[in-house]
Formats: sequence, C-alpha cells, structure tokens
Amino acid sequence: MTLEFRLHGNRSLKEKRRVAQSLKQKLRNTFNVAVAEVEAMDAHDRLVLGVVTTANRTDRVESRLAKALAMTEAITPVELTQCGTEIFSDSE
Repeated sequence: MTLEFRLHGNRSLKEKRRVAQSLKQKLRNTFNVAVAEVEAMDAHDRLVLGVVTTANRTDRVESRLAKALAMTEAITPVELTQCGTEIFSDSE
C-alpha cells in the first residue's frame, strides 16, 4: 500500500522526518507491517510511505492494510492525499 501525504506548513526535512518516524512506528507496532519512505525524500511538503505485509491468505492482507489505513486517517494530523493498494497472490 502506498500512502501519500501533503504536509501543510512544513518548512524543513527535519519536521517531515519527525512526522514520518512517528507514523511509521505506530503502524509497525500496531499492525506488524514494514513501512518505509519510498518517494519524494527531498521534498519537505510531501511524504510518501510504502506499507508492506504478508500472510497466507489474501483476505488477511487486505484486512490488515484496510485497518492500517483507517488508523492512519484517524490519527494523523497531516492530509492524506492519495492511497493505492496492490496485492500480489500466488493462487496455484
């Protein structure tokens, strides 16, 4: 899942990293997902995070990512501008 945020009034990369670290840690601790900044690393007003998880069933992955998105929308003080999800499945 890719989450893109607009950081209004943010004037430095240090402030952006503070917001990113807080959100990444909350997602990791709550949902046991891997989270990393994946784009716009030098832009101080834009944050793009990639959230990844694995499970033995697709519905578990979808559920975990949906819950992570809901929590992100509820707790973050910054504007979520875009969210995209891609599921990879081996259905042999």
